[in-house]
Amino acid sequence: MTKFTAFLNDETGAVTVDWVVLTAAVVTLGLVVFNYIAPAVSTLAIQIETEIQEAGEAMASK
Repeated sequence: MTKFTAFLNDETGAVTVDWVVLTAAVVTLGLVVFNYIAPAVSTLAIQIETEIQEAGEAMASK
C-alpha cells in the first residue's frame, strides 16, 4: 500500500498538466472568438474587394 500512496502523493508532472490545460483553454477561447469575428471579417473583405474592383474599373476607363 505504500507504493500506491506514494504514487498518489507524487506531484511530478503536475506543472505539465497545468500547462496542457491552460493551453487547451487558450486555444478554445481563440476558436470561440474566431467564430464570432469571422463573419464580420469576411464581409469586410468582400467590401474591400468591391471597392478595389470599382477603383480599377474607374482607372481603366480614363
